[in-house]
Amino acid sequence: METYDTIIVGAGVTGYAAAMYAGRLGLKTLVIGETPGGTIIITDTVENYPGFIKLTGQELADNIKNHALDYKEFVNLKEGRVTKLERKDEKFIVHVKDEKYLAKTVIYATGSKWRELKVPGHDEYKNKGVHYCALCDGFFYRGKIGAVIGGADSAAKDALVLSEHAKKVYMIYRGSEIRPEPVNKKRVMEKENIELIHDTNIIEILGDPVKGVTKVKLDNPYKGKDELELDGVFIAIGHMPLSELAKEMGIKLNKKGEIMINRKSETNVPGFYAAGDIADTHFKQAITGVAEGVTAAHSAYEYIRR
Repeated sequence: METYDTIIVGAGVTGYAAAMYAGRLGLKTLVIGETPGGTIIITDTVENYPGFIKLTGQELADNIKNHALDYKEFVNLKEGRVTKLERKDEKFIVHVKDEKYLAKTVIYATGSKWRELKVPGHDEYKNKGVHYCALCDGFFYRGKIGAVIGGADSAAKDALVLSEHAKKVYMIYRGSEIRPEPVNKKRVMEKENIELIHDTNIIEILGDPVKGVTKVKLDNPYKGKDELELDGVFIAIGHMPLSELAKEMGIKLNKKGEIMINRKSETNVPGFYAAGDIADTHFKQAITGVAEGVTAAHSAYEYIRR
């Protein structure tokens, strides 16, 4: 079984940043992830990463990955899904299908997955009018009517992307006011083809087996009707942490399922670190995840040195 100083579980910008710094510190490092680049690669425009006024999520992920691979003597990447984690004799066994790797430390940076909208019709029309990525699927709604569910920054960004294709975009959210970053809120308010529906939840998605989604049912009537005709629904109601494997090996989680860390990215298990969207930090951005990943790498280095 091949042994590494640190194995990074997760190949998003957080994992790549941790690998870059681990390589810089001379740690033999393996990054394992199912989706190279992570969820940020579906982001059309990143404007809040220091040093870059504007670039795509894919460009940011590639830049950090290439920086990590500049330490090619120490850093290796492997595409795959980690299926099990074990702790044995103060080291960690990382399972990837039929393969096993031994690590002195683990940096857990799996991130999160989209929170699904649990209403009737969701499963029936998923990918038939129900989507989770406007950048991926917005093109199919050119000249049509779409809705974005949610009121936070990710929902605003999806609405802006969708508005470039659709003739009409509704933002439907349960609160009385949307909560994106001020610059994105301003852009949404200035878009003539985006309309806001406040204090409202979707309680059912309706459609046709052939055509897909045709309308949604609302819990609060809008313009006198409790049904809204549209062609597609884009859900942006938050994310759920991918912490199952960590939980199985006794890593402490909070009530949201996020891994609890301190300022050194340490968890309750010595040698096991967490960073990025998986961690129990309130403010989650690419830049904060990258910082936590670098911190985790440095903490792993100190742990090994001790």
